[in-house]
Amino acid sequence: MNKNQVKGTLEKAKGSLKEAAGKVTGDEALQAEGKADKAAGSFQKKVGDVKDAVKTVTKKP
Repeated sequence: MNKNQVKGTLEKAKGSLKEAAGKVTGDEALQAEGKADKAAGSFQKKVGDVKDAVKTVTKKP
């Protein structure tokens, strides 16, 4: 795992917590912020996945 994958996973988790807290409290803004954090985390994790794939493909045997 590279740092983008780790940060992305953490960002997704943070977003999930915010979204759940927003649902419990009825705070739509917090829910929306949580969804945005989850989306950003997913994107960052995918960037990390691509970097890992490139590194694996370009690795010399």
